[in-house]
Parts: sequence; structure tokens; C-alpha cells
Amino acid sequence: MSAVIYKPEASAQIGGLIFAMILIDAENHIAESNHAAENMLGRSSKRLLGISVTDAVKLSDDRVTERLSETEAALVARDVGLMANGQERRVNLTLSPLSGHPGWRVLTLSDAGRDDANNGSAGKTASLGAPSILAHEIKNPLAAIRGAAQLAERKLPDASKSLAKMIQGEVDRIARLIDRMQRLGSTTPEPSESVNLHEAIRAAIGTVRAANAASIVIVEEFDPSIPPVMVNRDALEQVFINLISNARDAAADMQGAKVWVRTRFVSGLAFSAMRFGKPVKLPIEVTVSDNGTGVPPELRDHLFEPFVTSKKSGQGLGLALVRKLLADMGGRIGHERDMREDRTHFRIHLPIAAKVSAK
Repeated sequence: MSAVIYKPEASAQIGGLIFAMILIDAENHIAESNHAAENMLGRSSKRLLGISVTDAVKLSDDRVTERLSETEAALVARDVGLMANGQERRVNLTLSPLSGHPGWRVLTLSDAGRDDANNGSAGKTASLGAPSILAHEIKNPLAAIRGAAQLAERKLPDASKSLAKMIQGEVDRIARLIDRMQRLGSTTPEPSESVNLHEAIRAAIGTVRAANAASIVIVEEFDPSIPPVMVNRDALEQVFINLISNARDAAADMQGAKVWVRTRFVSGLAFSAMRFGKPVKLPIEVTVSDNGTGVPPELRDHLFEPFVTSKKSGQGLGLALVRKLLADMGGRIGHERDMREDRTHFRIHLPIAAKVSAK
């Protein structure tokens, strides 16, 4: 006789979800919410109970808010702005009517930064494969141009040498741009290993400081108990170099400019990802923050796409590369604007390195 298997009750299943789930009644009031919804909205289930869903879930898109008020509406929306606890975050949303219960619906909210690269930017990143294929053909004439400029610099009079140096500098700039595009188009992730997170962050901070003499305070708020992470060391350092450099540039014109780098273990909010077809938890969180003016609203929906930038001299490849490097390591990145503290946060989540048992 086979043993009876007791399945977890529906309440246990809902409570275990890593995305926010809210039950809405026929009067458009919240009838129930899970733990993830409490965390996302910054209110307890008891405080959410009975209030209008549009009062609790404040979205930046008026069209989506209007659909929430329609009791029979079904909806799927991606990368929508959500205001909670004085902060803006980007979320994906679904709204599903309950069959047999007129007017009742289930609303789910998930952090858009947790999603895999398959949310649309993957296709845009993959499309950069063409420049990668052409890179070799482009770099050969660039090398010849640079060599000719070096030769000309030696033969030109002093008054004209600056022109030859400018040609060399522009050739180097184009070559660096091609290198970044090649990395975006790469489909082969670098091998991962156990890495001390704080050593990688401090190495990146050192690189940023050495590359720019501008004095700006970088505050380290590290949890010393953080275990090693499973990443590629070089790729992770590049991620932090890009994020810290961006934060420094964003705050450079502010009085009392600061950049904060914070690490913490978020076991209760551990994000999940798929890597090599298997679920992986991402409980290690690193937040790079600055007190600059923030990303322009018109760019927030496209921040991690290639060639999107608010910098006058930027190419818009830095954050696209950051997202790809993290995706290759099974990590995630998200962006938030904290309106209360006037800070911009970039949060990344990483997997823990597996412990090696002693023989």
C-alpha cells in the first residue's frame, strides 16, 4: 500500500512564492496578500487588508492603474514603475480574473531586475553579434592608421605633432568601443569560481580611484559575514568598476558627493534564477548608491539596453555590459530611485559558492 502524500496547503504555497501576490475582491479591495507583497509594498498584510488596490499599488503608468480598476480585466505589463516606501522600482505585473468568482482577481508583482535576459534585451544584445563578426576587419585598418600616425608624429614639426596624437587617441577610443561591443555579443560565459566578494569590490574601487583624480567619498558598508560568491572574478570586477564609475559621475556635481557600496545577505528575500536549466538562489545583495540627481525619467525603461545613455560623451554600453556579465554568472541587476533620501540605487544579486566538504 503506497504512503499517502500530503501536499502543502494553498496558503503555504502562496506564502512561499518569491513574487508578490495580492487577492483583490469584487469591490477592488485587497482581500489577502503574501509575505513578498508585504516586502515589496512596505506594509504588513494586516495594514493592506481592505484598502483599495490602487491606493496600495501606486503605478507610474496611468493606463495600467486604470485597468486595475476594471473588475473583469486581465493584464500583463512589463517594466512598470511602482512607488513604495518613497522609492521607485521597476516591476512586471500580471492581473488574472478568477473563474467562477465574478470581480475577483489575482495580482502578481515581480521585480523587473530579477528577470532573465530573455525579457527583450537579450535579443537586442544578441543583435550585436554582427559588429563582433566585423571587429577583426575593422581593427586591422585601425592598427595601420595608428601606426601611420605614430610614424607621422616622429617626422612632423612640433607644431603639428598634436594632430598625430589626436589621430592615435581616436583610433584607441574606437578600438575600445569595438572591444566592448564584442563582449556584449559574446555567447560563451567565462568560467565561474569561488570569489571573496569584498576583495573584488575593493579592487574595483582602487581601479576607479586610480583612473580619476577627482575626489569623491566612497563609503563601504560591508557585512563581514558574507560568504564567497560563485562568479567570474574579472567579470565581477568589471561590473563594479562600471557601476561605481557611473555613480561617481552621477554625483560629481553635487555638494557633499558620495557613493555607497553596501553588501548584505537577504535570505528571506532570496531571489531565484535559472542557470544551466537548474534553479539557483541569489541571496547575496550588493547595492551601489549615489546622491546624484538620478536617471532621467525618459531613460528608466531602457536603462540596460545598448546605446542608451544620459552622458554627453557616453556610448551607452556600460550598463548593457553589466547586465550581460551578471546574466552570464547567473546574477541579476535592478535600478531604483529613493525619493526620500534622494539616492539612486543599483542592486545586484549573486549566487553563493558551494561549500567544499573536507576529505
